[in-house]
Amino acid sequence: MSEHAPGIIRKLWPGEVQVFRDHLLRLDQETRRSRFGSAVSDDFITHYSERVFRSGAVVHGCFVEGVLRAAAELYPFSEVLATEGEAAFSVEQAYQNLGLGTVLMGRTVLTARNRGIRTLHMNCLARNRRMQQIARKFDADLTVESDEVIAQLKAPYPTLVSMAREATEEAQGVVGAMFQAQWSAGQRMLNLMLPAAA
Repeated sequence: MSEHAPGIIRKLWPGEVQVFRDHLLRLDQETRRSRFGSAVSDDFITHYSERVFRSGAVVHGCFVEGVLRAAAELYPFSEVLATEGEAAFSVEQAYQNLGLGTVLMGRTVLTARNRGIRTLHMNCLARNRRMQQIARKFDADLTVESDEVIAQLKAPYPTLVSMAREATEEAQGVVGAMFQAQWSAGQRMLNLMLPAAA
């Protein structure tokens, strides 16, 4: 799978609840409905975000210019030796159709594979064609149930190569995050200096 997409892809850290919450709060009503299966309030998103990192989920995000614009959540079905899990995705409207969902799906499948999760489940609304197309790219089986589509895909067994690939991608993500933090600090410093120079 191609992994060319704008931004930096990395795992979110447990201390980034607010970053994750702010991303979900920026989702427009239709995208919220696609992500959660129904319209949800800001209060629901705030409480949901606080629970995610306590649930044992692994969350990957795409940061564009230092701001989280897309996220993928992986939930193992048990805390010990899970063989099944569930995945969910969210991409802010202005960043859809850029390949972020496909890249995040690839990271999620790799993460599931390396944790022994062989079966990955995803639910989406029947009208969410974009998510269904992404699932098909990974050879998922799609089942239509009323107004919902259930996707199920099999992850390969982990190998030394897949483990090394995840470690390399995580290292790249950390380096990218450090670079973005330095760039943001430089921009703030420049903005402070410009009024003084005027």
